[in-house]
Amino acid sequence: MIYGNIDGIKNSYIEQLEELYTLRVPQDSLLSEEVLNYMIKFTELTEKEISVGIDRKGKIVSVAIGDSTSVQIPLIDIKERKLSGVRIIHTHPSGNPKLSALDVSALLKLKLDAILAVGVDYGNVTAINIGFCRVVDSMLEHDEIKNLSIDEVLNMKFVERVRDIENSIKENDVVEDNRERAIVVGTDTYESLDELKELVKACDASVLDSVFQKKVKIDPAFYIGRGKVDEISYLIQTKGANLVVFDDELSGSQIRNLESVLGVKVIDRTILILEIFATRARTREAKIQVELAQLKYRSSRLTGLGTVLSRTGGGIGTKGPGEKKLEIDRRRIKDDIYDLTQELKKIKKTREVMRENRSKQSVPQIALVGYTNAGKSTLRNKLCEVAQIKENNVKEKVFEANMLFATLDTTTRAIRLLDNRVATLTDTVGFVRKLPHELVEAFKSTLEEVISADVLCHVVDGSSETADEQIDAVEEVLAELGVREKPTVLAINKIDLCSEETLNKLREDNSRYDMIEISAVNDINLDELLRKVAALLPNKLKKVKMMIPYADQNQVAYLHRNANIFNEQYEEEGTMLEVEVDEEIYNKLNNYIIEEL
Repeated sequence: MIYGNIDGIKNSYIEQLEELYTLRVPQDSLLSEEVLNYMIKFTELTEKEISVGIDRKGKIVSVAIGDSTSVQIPLIDIKERKLSGVRIIHTHPSGNPKLSALDVSALLKLKLDAILAVGVDYGNVTAINIGFCRVVDSMLEHDEIKNLSIDEVLNMKFVERVRDIENSIKENDVVEDNRERAIVVGTDTYESLDELKELVKACDASVLDSVFQKKVKIDPAFYIGRGKVDEISYLIQTKGANLVVFDDELSGSQIRNLESVLGVKVIDRTILILEIFATRARTREAKIQVELAQLKYRSSRLTGLGTVLSRTGGGIGTKGPGEKKLEIDRRRIKDDIYDLTQELKKIKKTREVMRENRSKQSVPQIALVGYTNAGKSTLRNKLCEVAQIKENNVKEKVFEANMLFATLDTTTRAIRLLDNRVATLTDTVGFVRKLPHELVEAFKSTLEEVISADVLCHVVDGSSETADEQIDAVEEVLAELGVREKPTVLAINKIDLCSEETLNKLREDNSRYDMIEISAVNDINLDELLRKVAALLPNKLKKVKMMIPYADQNQVAYLHRNANIFNEQYEEEGTMLEVEVDEEIYNKLNNYIIEEL
């Protein structure tokens, strides 16, 4: 079997390449001259990278056709405290034998015995570079031997070297360095680039450096100018980066071209956000929404993202359906999208029924909205503590953390307002600038909680230097949902971390809002926030005075369960109550009403 993309490759070439499986390499040699000649020949004929995997018995276990950005190999059983027992030899049609960052990534992550890069130019070998694993300070690193001749490689006895490496791995408590080390690239604003850095950190990767280029016209091949591509290439080499993240959405061909030149994994903002969502999703609904968004994103980029979907390096941009196999059939994706959409429709129906029930019960609905990491989940948890309804069971708290997209799952809980009314409080997924279109569509059912809400509580991180821009970004999403005109309280959160100058500017710039300054962590002004929200809620309840005869005391018990009782006195004729009821109870107990208050 020939691995990789064989589109456009003549069947006769494929048949001849399959003959490689019949060849053997001496066990104490890295490769044989016969295998090398095959690889050189077909590199020249196909103008593509030819990759061969050889085990320690000298048997060829894989043959692949690829390009300079990937090393496609079969699944390898990675064992602890041992190398894999497989070495990879592949050609570089560019003539440059230098191991790329993806070559090194494959060497270390798969614990290969060795990886050889053969520079091929017009049918001739320019030089051969060999990468071996080595142990340095209990970490697995790579050691590259450069610019070897064919004879030097054919005569190299590598068995003893591999044995020494394995002994070193066994003797040391080796910790593999799987960290993603990124360079971020932006062309929009510095604020957006700073946010991209936070998104990368939210994916447990480190940011080594950033590159900014203000562009009016986008380069169709590389998105940025070729000079900036060379600058990034230099940073990759000097800082040891293995990932480049762009702040804007790239086409599949742009990703392919950039990886071909830079030799490391390249992803865009959309892939990064999808990765975060895939990692953080907890409920079945959130997982379905994320997978649906991933499939829609990848379905239009199958051709361009061929190397992304098949590369061996792990880490950011590899979660989800895109990495389950090397190539995904479009029809399979279409079927999966249909199935997931149907599942979401069922969940949407369940949500609608729950909302209808709350509407029938005249329960006001409050939705927390805001930029990601503004403190919505913390505020939601605190409000549920200070305004909780006493129940036998204890409701689970929403996960809260100081990171972007800490929680993705919409939760709705009942709270009792200060005027004794019961309302529902919904925590929604945080908004972000340049939110991928696929995610906006996928999360429509979640955002419907915002559409049906009576009042929005827009939570803002007052300590952020870009608070005004974040408010604008949230307003744009609310406008898309058609809810920008809903009654809204602007809650400036984290005021304990704000300067008076910052607060004054926020007050001045947002005077159109009913604004309040709070701290969810330190319980500052939370009661006042509840009062402001309650004042904006429509009062669907009627306050009345009732006289319930002692013979009908079961109705008093009914009111205690289903209404808000403000006053209760025992008279000669029965129990006198001042009570707030919804329309259903009002009609049901109309005979007992003696006065509307």
